[in-house]
Amino acid sequence: MSARYPGRVMALDLGSKRIGVAISDPTRTIAQSYGVVKRKSREEDFARYQQILAEQKVTLLVVGLPTTSEGGDSDTAVWIRDYIAEFSLLCKVPIQFWDESFTTVKAEESLRQRGKRGKKARQQVDAVAAAFILQSYLDAHQG
Repeated sequence: MSARYPGRVMALDLGSKRIGVAISDPTRTIAQSYGVVKRKSREEDFARYQQILAEQKVTLLVVGLPTTSEGGDSDTAVWIRDYIAEFSLLCKVPIQFWDESFTTVKAEESLRQRGKRGKKARQQVDAVAAAFILQSYLDAHQG
């Protein structure tokens, strides 16, 4: 466990309709899908994040940020930065952005390999994508 930042990490995969949520174990080794939050208003979304952060005793929030192939911000990334800037005014834990390139594609493939298809897979893909984002972050920050 990193001495600088002990405790669980939560990741968000922000979408236009659903937000995938993943949580790490306390040693920051393994990411697990936590669930999907249906987008409502910023106020309701932020209240739900605060609830999960408190319940899970999260000490760091990682937010997936899609980049363009040139490494710049996509239109979605600009929206995410604005959304998280507003949330950061309420959030008591540090927030870091993490490149989420191709995580949805990986999540869809993972669900297909496990025999999940159709509506059931679409409902889970955001949470699985959040877990891929989080695992990528955790792997990069080990040791």
